[in-house]
Amino acid sequence: MLNYAKTRAWESDEVRHRYNVKDTILYALGVGFGADLLDARQRRFVHEHDLVAVPTMAAVLASPGFWMRDRAELGIDPLRIVHAEQGVHLYAPLPIAGTVASRSRVVRVVDKGENRGAHLTVEKQLFDYATQHLLATAEQVFVCRGDGGFSRSSGGDEAPPPLPPLPTSLPDFTGDLATRPDAAALYRLSGDLNPLHIDPHIAAAAGFPRPILHGLATYGIACHALLGTCCEYDPARLASLHVRMSSPVFPGDVLRVEGWRVGDRVSFRVAVPARDVIVISHGRAELRS
Repeated sequence: MLNYAKTRAWESDEVRHRYNVKDTILYALGVGFGADLLDARQRRFVHEHDLVAVPTMAAVLASPGFWMRDRAELGIDPLRIVHAEQGVHLYAPLPIAGTVASRSRVVRVVDKGENRGAHLTVEKQLFDYATQHLLATAEQVFVCRGDGGFSRSSGGDEAPPPLPPLPTSLPDFTGDLATRPDAAALYRLSGDLNPLHIDPHIAAAAGFPRPILHGLATYGIACHALLGTCCEYDPARLASLHVRMSSPVFPGDVLRVEGWRVGDRVSFRVAVPARDVIVISHGRAELRS
């Protein structure tokens, strides 16, 4: 059973991550940039001349790793963890190369009930290592499916307010993005080597007909879509991006992004029309003018 006190008190050591221009380009390729090299605005994300970084790369830089698997005293079943939500708030454009550092901590543990699991929220602060300037704050929500019911003996945190529903009106913009058939094989080179995303036997054991795309890759593709539709591909205009990952994506899927914009706030969802499934729900972004 999840140990609330030990889990709530978890903090990472400082994690340093040195990356280069090639890593920045590789991440951009993994989330779909480079498909149209005739578009100079898109080309900036994959060409070392005038290169810019995709903002959602902040979610993967200086990761603390799969720490829940390595801390048996927390009582978390690592085989039943689902990455359910991801957000990032950006304070400055990411450097295209350099050394960053992060510190992560658990900020909320909510008991949903013995048969419903627990929700675990982890915050990561990302700094420029040389200047110690805060670049971004990333937030992850994990569903620990096998770990509910602990609050009867050890307490728990109050659940956050529910995410606001999407508008019921017709969307203000719609766009389709095709994912590459080798998208998972490419994206994993940005750090997530989970075999679920490349080994058909592992995928089958997990109940999937073939390897699935990383949830954070789908998150990055949503960022790609919003940069194109709302920011004219200027990464400095994206202030924050938060999503709920509701269903897996298979490499090769065509994703449809539907969005509603009110001033500098955007609500959106991402679907795979061919399979009639929503893969990102409750998406929301804040823009800078």
